[in-house]
Amino acid sequence: MSETTTQIPDLNNKRWFFGFPWGYWMLNGIEMWERMAYFAVRSVVAVYIMQADDPNGLHFTAFQKGQIYAWWFVFQSVLPMITGGYADRYGYKKTLFFSVSMNIAGYILMAYMRSYWGFFFGVMVLATGTAFFKPSLQGSLAQNLTKKNSSVGWGIFYWVVNIGAFAGPFLAGYLRHEHSWRHLFIASAVITSLNYLMLFTFKDFPSGADKTLNPLQVFVRTMRNIFEPRLITWLLIMSCFWLMMYQLWDLHPNFLTDWNDSGSIADLFRKLPFIPDGWAIQTDRGLQVPQEYLLNVNAGFIILLMIPVAWMVRKLRTLEAMAIGMSVAMFGILVAGFTASGSVFVLGVILFSLGEMLTGPKKNEYLGLIAPPGKKALYLGYVNIPVGIGGWTGSILAGFVYGRWGEKAVLAQKYLLQHTPMGEGKTWSGNPDQLTELLNVTRTESFLKLQEVTGLDAVEATKMLWDLYNPQYYVWTPFAVIGFFAVIALIIFAKMAKRWSDMNA
Repeated sequence: MSETTTQIPDLNNKRWFFGFPWGYWMLNGIEMWERMAYFAVRSVVAVYIMQADDPNGLHFTAFQKGQIYAWWFVFQSVLPMITGGYADRYGYKKTLFFSVSMNIAGYILMAYMRSYWGFFFGVMVLATGTAFFKPSLQGSLAQNLTKKNSSVGWGIFYWVVNIGAFAGPFLAGYLRHEHSWRHLFIASAVITSLNYLMLFTFKDFPSGADKTLNPLQVFVRTMRNIFEPRLITWLLIMSCFWLMMYQLWDLHPNFLTDWNDSGSIADLFRKLPFIPDGWAIQTDRGLQVPQEYLLNVNAGFIILLMIPVAWMVRKLRTLEAMAIGMSVAMFGILVAGFTASGSVFVLGVILFSLGEMLTGPKKNEYLGLIAPPGKKALYLGYVNIPVGIGGWTGSILAGFVYGRWGEKAVLAQKYLLQHTPMGEGKTWSGNPDQLTELLNVTRTESFLKLQEVTGLDAVEATKMLWDLYNPQYYVWTPFAVIGFFAVIALIIFAKMAKRWSDMNA
């Protein structure tokens, strides 16, 4: 592997804006629409899949949600290891057109499928489309960047990603509360279709890859490149980090809905004339801020600071910047996860966002810099492998720990069994799936039944379960420990990489 200086195709050199060619900006626009549609769904779909108290949701278990998310990660993030090579070989724009079509089909299937396997299939179609989208778009983008401007270029890209990611949850909050879940999925399909038009605004970028290879040869080349011991080591380290990081977005929607009290923030919103009424909604625990808006602090903070941060760290080695970022993000995860206070959670998200700004774009930059000629999309396909491995493992772990020690509906069943006459004479093995049969009370009914039996209101019952079972420690400690070891491992790798000219970036 060697560092190369990418040549910008003359075809796109005619129009430049702020130091980058026209095609670079159009690619950022395509990414923005795709991310807006994606995060409109991703920011709330965890609630749709498993939240026991959502009347129109699917009411799957935490284990089933973990399985869906795990395979979502595999298809979306491991497949680019292969699809990146095909994007290099067959052309970026053709691959983007195919991926947009797959994403649209996935959203439509998710809108209408309510069985477990039907919804699972819709998610896999969407994930496959995303697997083709990422390396083809990022490979195109890498062809527009050189080592001199790559830090700022990838920083701008990450900033634009978060414009879409910031807008998506607001769309989701409006559609799911004011209309329906189905309207949300259909809206994401419509937004994605805008990229058909965007693809006509620029010419394709040559990848420099060998165009004579057949599909089998492309696959062989892909697999041969991945088996480089140092690259595998870096990918495994990053997998541990992304295992921790993705649970902020994938587990917190349920954790916040179950446990977090954002009443003080909701009261503030109601007093501010420029804040829409939908930002504070009435729940059984009083006025609360929907979880997607609290989590959206992440994208908003990145929009504000991503470009200044990218400029400030432009001279840092990418590995050093990632190590610093991972440390800050890990601390943010702890702050956000160990609290039931909405205000403290927001502080944790801000810390996490600072770490993400140093780690997220730098992982793309690192692989873009060390990629050999003609293999930009291939290597930028590899960047999704840590997301896939970490996301798969983290989703399985989250489904296990949250289904047993974190979900409020399950803990309400557990309390009824252990601390009320309803559980007298009954033996429980610890498997949450047995609770419904033992109590004759379903997950969707359990919290209301708890209030009925104890005479507590929703606020008091939630606090009682929080104080008794401490879900925050059982849920978030395993992820923090894994993140800590990932930070140590990356620091060691960064020191060793100084000896390798082809990996020292």
